[in-house]
Amino acid sequence: MIYIDRLIVIFLLGGFAMLTMLVIFNPLKVNRKANVWLGLFLFLWGTFWIDEAAEILGIASIGKPFLFVLNFLQFFTPLTFYYSAVHFTNPAFSFSLKELRHLPLAALFLALLSLSYFYDKADKDILRAWLTVIMLVQSLFYALYSCEIINRHQRKIQQFSSDTYPISLNWLKYIAYTILASGIIITVYNIIFIAERPGTYLNFAFLIAIYFIAYYSLKQQEVYPVGTQQADTVFSFQEESKTNEGPKIKLLGNEETELIKQRLLGVMESEAPYLDGDLNLIKLAQLMEVTPHQLSYVINTGFNENFFQFINKYRIEKAKELLADNRNNNLSILGIAFESGFNSKTSFNITFKKFTDLTPSEFRKKSSDL
Repeated sequence: MIYIDRLIVIFLLGGFAMLTMLVIFNPLKVNRKANVWLGLFLFLWGTFWIDEAAEILGIASIGKPFLFVLNFLQFFTPLTFYYSAVHFTNPAFSFSLKELRHLPLAALFLALLSLSYFYDKADKDILRAWLTVIMLVQSLFYALYSCEIINRHQRKIQQFSSDTYPISLNWLKYIAYTILASGIIITVYNIIFIAERPGTYLNFAFLIAIYFIAYYSLKQQEVYPVGTQQADTVFSFQEESKTNEGPKIKLLGNEETELIKQRLLGVMESEAPYLDGDLNLIKLAQLMEVTPHQLSYVINTGFNENFFQFINKYRIEKAKELLADNRNNNLSILGIAFESGFNSKTSFNITFKKFTDLTPSEFRKKSSDL
């Protein structure tokens, strides 16, 4: 078993190192700032296995100053993940004095860490217990806070995107869940088994997590539309857009709102722009010859829906029509998805289930039985 554990540790460190380089250098050239922070997070996360690697390599002792610096840097592991989530959800984010609020806990951690390493009269067991508690609390806090940031992002993108699945950042939320679970599991494991390191099974679980992160981080898409005009339009919704709620400011009078609403209904029926899989708020606003804010206001207030709901309502009706027609039995579910304006089978299945409580296959079978 010891050889298996050593092999897993080697794969773990190799996986962290390779993934860190791939994420930071970002061959897809998407979400660049966010991926730099994600790469820093992966690098720091990987350092937790350095002592095990040193033992495998036969290094008798790692210098105390090196370990001190390393342990202090490891404190910032959850914080780097938090900043990656911040940049993924808002690439326009810039640092301000408000970010100094993260430093007091780091100062406390540094003080306790210094005592545990360099003050001989200190009760090192108590100090290390406090250091563990601080690390655990910090990990839980930033993981939960990152989840909340991603949840807000998922609500916001429904105001301008008709296909939220590729940019929903669910995969990033799963990493946050991994941080939560690992912090809790390792703490409980150490309490029960009085162990200084994770066992073979925990290491193997982390190895699986690394490949999961690699898969999703390397297939990620640019979260926001590119271009200055598009970016400015998208970020302006950050404060004023809420799910199923219209902007607080009344942009249009009742008559103008009703006029644009009727024009929009006419365009949806005559030109079927919803069949364009890349349709977003900006493209539809250009087709309507109104501003994106005006169009969003009309959809929110005139239909009591967000952009995602409004567009996909038409797509789902088109899909239901195709699925119910026996003449389309030769079309696969993917074919139906494309014909209805969806870009992928996954997006189609998720959205169809959300709107009808049935999968496309279940709906087709139910329709054929009638």
